[in-house]
Amino acid sequence: MLPFAMSDSESDTAEEKSGTFLVTHAAAESAVLSDVSNTQVHTLSENPGLSEGEVIEATVSADPPMGVTFSVVAVIEQQTIPVEKSEEPPTQQELELAADLDTGDLATTERAGIGEIHVLSVPESDTADAVTDVLEDQATVERAARIGVNRVEIRSTAGVVAVRYLP
Repeated sequence: MLPFAMSDSESDTAEEKSGTFLVTHAAAESAVLSDVSNTQVHTLSENPGLSEGEVIEATVSADPPMGVTFSVVAVIEQQTIPVEKSEEPPTQQELELAADLDTGDLATTERAGIGEIHVLSVPESDTADAVTDVLEDQATVERAARIGVNRVEIRSTAGVVAVRYLP
């Protein structure tokens, strides 16, 4: 292969691509999208009205001639997935999951219906910081978009953080 030739996987990015994207940066003139399925980054040459933190289901196309920036061809769905701290404590099921975890471990379970629950065991003194980290981490929204849910709720008690991905 020539040093400047594209592999088959790279050529897929040089054409149209449909998927679910998190808007990680938005300015008046451009925006940056992260594909929630593989975290591939797409810089848009124009911002078609997107805001940072939004999740879009869209088709993007590489801009000629070099294909280093992209344009939005179509937006099928556009939403914001709220990530909120709840005053409610973790459920009994979440506490039971946490009881089997070593500090620093994570347990994941499916919800009845749509969504998932992630339970983290953290040092009791670090619980508030762990909640803040989950609230501020863009990976929380990316995961919610990948799962296909509409909101994220975080519940906690000393040493336990429950992240609930909800319809």
